[in-house]
Amino acid sequence: MKGLTKKTALVQGRTSMVSDGRLKIEFRLWDVYAEQQMVGLAYFTISENWRRVGHIIADSIYKRITGEEGYFDTRIVYVAESGPLNRREKRLAIMDQDGENHRFLTPADGKLVLTPRFSPTMQEITYLYYYGNVPRVYLFNIDNGDFEMLGEFEGMTFAPRFSPDGRKVIMSWAKNGNSEIFTMDLGTRKVKQLTRHSAIDTSPSYSPDGDQITFNSDRGGSQQIYVMNANGGNVRRISHGKGRYATPVWSPRGDLIAFTKMLKGTFYIGVMRIDGSGERLLDKDFLVEGPTWAPNGRVLMYFRQQRSDSSGGGGGANLYSIDLTGHNKRKVITPLDASDPAWSPLIPN
Repeated sequence: MKGLTKKTALVQGRTSMVSDGRLKIEFRLWDVYAEQQMVGLAYFTISENWRRVGHIIADSIYKRITGEEGYFDTRIVYVAESGPLNRREKRLAIMDQDGENHRFLTPADGKLVLTPRFSPTMQEITYLYYYGNVPRVYLFNIDNGDFEMLGEFEGMTFAPRFSPDGRKVIMSWAKNGNSEIFTMDLGTRKVKQLTRHSAIDTSPSYSPDGDQITFNSDRGGSQQIYVMNANGGNVRRISHGKGRYATPVWSPRGDLIAFTKMLKGTFYIGVMRIDGSGERLLDKDFLVEGPTWAPNGRVLMYFRQQRSDSSGGGGGANLYSIDLTGHNKRKVITPLDASDPAWSPLIPN
């Protein structure tokens, strides 16, 4: 904690209205023992923005105390689910990381929407949309509401994600009946195949420097996590524990890979170092899946699904967050069932 111990910091705040009708929000962070101000700022904004300013202040306090960037001024996009389990309606929704300012991005039209993922450079998401049983990959700009179709992919397409520079998306595509990993250049729309193997290769995710890709594959006989160079070369397996591994996601800090693990009928959310060492399991349940990183690489969000009963009831899904210690687990409240979250970068000021 950068020389601070527990209960040595004090936050002081004040709000007031100024003559032009704007809200003035001031805060100071004090080192109690040293009797010195650590940071002090004032913000002027319209009254409707008070929550956002609160998040910005929280990030300033977090950074000053820990020395690391915060994650409070961020958003979560996820799949909102409703209806019976055998006929689920899925649409995109977005909210602040604490569950407030919720809104739906796609209509309740009965179409299937899956795997939203944020761009690391813009307030833009990519996702899958099934239209007439044909999977389409779309881009959606959150700021202006524009949609853009990147292409139709007959067969089955999985989990498009952005490259760290935001110029490409990477995905797995079951072209000709076999799932391989492909990239698409967003400027030219050129598609490039990276893997060529008879096994199932899926769920790719870039390292933050863009030089490597992690993915899961059953090429070794069971579903495991692999890492390869960004051009598809130098493929090596990194998971070696018991059970099956899936949905690897590289940390924004570059030091860890989050994953889903299946072992003896139980699902786990865990992390490991990029060479596969240091595996730690953070949560478990009947079904936990879809880890996504906060932009500072210190907190994970994922979804938990309950068992359904013999009559088809139950089976609800909810979002949870947890820090890397395996503590501070928190349920994120949503108006409908929720799955497949994706965490945004810090919102630009």
